[in-house]
Amino acid sequence: QGQLDESGGGLVQAGGSLRLSCAASGRNISDYNMAWYRQAPGKEREIVASISWSGANINYATYSVKHRFTIIRDNDKNTLYLQMNSLEPEDTAMYYCNSDHHSGPYYFNWGKGTLVTVSS
Repeated sequence: QGQLDESGGGLVQAGGSLRLSCAASGRNISDYNMAWYRQAPGKEREIVASISWSGANINYATYSVKHRFTIIRDNDKNTLYLQMNSLEPEDTAMYYCNSDHHSGPYYFNWGKGTLVTVSS
């Protein structure tokens, strides 16, 4: 299985922005629909956004995320991104990437994630 390395998280005030990166190795993300997930303290991991292998189809989990986040893929760099704007305290979570589980099994080992903390 492939490996994933998430980065770009941090502490930001509400209304701020962050850009998360997910560098893959061992497998080419171009072969898979990919997604960002997050897990807030005490909650289960949930999907945030997904993007098809070509980038043609993009889905966001909620209306709120759809109008604040942008999922981007660069297959040449084997990297997935999540641009997050207008961050809210409710976005505080550990963020992970992996293949989109709606399309099949997880094709990558889970990375360590990157922590996003939004202060009010």
